[in-house]
Amino acid sequence: QRSGSRERLMSFPAGKLRHRVRIDQLVSPVDSNGDPLRGDQGDLVDQVWTEVDTVWAAIEPLSAREFIQSAAMQSQLVAKITIRNRALPIASMRLVHMVNDVPGKIYNPAGFLPDKESGLEYLTCPVSEGVNVGQ
Repeated sequence: QRSGSRERLMSFPAGKLRHRVRIDQLVSPVDSNGDPLRGDQGDLVDQVWTEVDTVWAAIEPLSAREFIQSAAMQSQLVAKITIRNRALPIASMRLVHMVNDVPGKIYNPAGFLPDKESGLEYLTCPVSEGVNVGQ
């Protein structure tokens, strides 16, 4: 291997990860036996949002070009959120911007895209704004 030809991973600058984002997942409550929890009338108890993790992230509004492209896809993407790569995020989760430990805007992920360089460093997530109902 020649010197200088060594592959270098492109990492996301840590200074850009200045927003706290809580990752929530919609779960169905269960009893001590693991059976779905039922109310007084025997009906299933509604699913609830449960915190999975809180991470540092970069929240950036979409550029004009990205916004126009998202409109062409008939979506309502408003921003992109970048986090360090992890195994847990899925599109049915929601991302909550935390400001001074208080929940702020709720974002609905359209998916999680690995970085272009190695696919291992960070995930970028185009998001719409609003209350995710787990769909």
